[in-house]
Amino acid sequence: MRSARLFRLFLREQSDPDTFYSALASDAADQLARYTAVRDRIVLDVGGGAGYLTREFRRRGARCYLFEPDPAELLSRGEPPDGSVLADGYWLPVRDGAADICVSSNVLEHVADPRGLIEEMLRATRPGGLVYLSYTNWYSPWGGHEMSPWHFLGARAAERRYQRAHGRPPKNRPGSTLFPVHVGPVLRMVRARRDVEVLCARPRYYPDWCGAVLLLPGIREIVTWNLLLILRRTG
Repeated sequence: MRSARLFRLFLREQSDPDTFYSALASDAADQLARYTAVRDRIVLDVGGGAGYLTREFRRRGARCYLFEPDPAELLSRGEPPDGSVLADGYWLPVRDGAADICVSSNVLEHVADPRGLIEEMLRATRPGGLVYLSYTNWYSPWGGHEMSPWHFLGARAAERRYQRAHGRPPKNRPGSTLFPVHVGPVLRMVRARRDVEVLCARPRYYPDWCGAVLLLPGIREIVTWNLLLILRRTG
C-alpha cells in the first residue's frame, strides 16, 4: 500500500511537486522513526531545497536546520524555513559531531563528489547518531530524471534529445547538475568504513522484503530505482 501510494504521487511530481515532496518527507521521517526518536534531536537537512524535510521534522518536534547551496531551490516555495542557511554540503558550517541526525534525500546524484558529501555528513554527525541517505541511481528507470529513459543511451545523447524535443536544455544537466551514481560502489564504500554501521540498505520506494535485490550485482543497478541507506556513526 505504501509503495503504491508513493508511486501514484510520483506520477504527479512534475504537476504537483508540493504534494509529492511533502509525502516523501513524511515517509522519510517514518523510516527514521524505526531507528531513533526525532523529538528534541538536532537534525541537519543537507541539500533540502525548499525545506520539505525541515518542515516535517520540525512538525515532529526536532530542531532541524536546512542547508541548501542553490538560492533558486531554496526560494522555490517562497520564503524558506526560518534559520535556513545558504551552504554547500561539502563544507557544512557546523562543528564536528554537531547533529544527532543528518539527512540527505535525492541529493547525491546531483554532486560531483558523492564520497565527499557522505564524509562531510558523517563528520557533522555525533558518534551514535544516524545518517539518512537516499539517491536515484543512474541505471534506474528514472536515473536520467526528466531525460529518462533516454539516459540508457548515454548522458549526452539523452541531453541532446531533450533539447530537440523541448527547445531548451534540461534542468538536470549531465556533468553539471546531474552525475551517474551507482548502487554497488556506494554500498562497498560505506560497508568498508570502520566508523559506520549500516542499519538499513534497500530500495527506498519498495516494500521491506525487496531489500534482497541488493544481493544481485547488475540487476540491482536497474531495479533499485532509489537506494536508501540508514547509517550509524560508530566512531
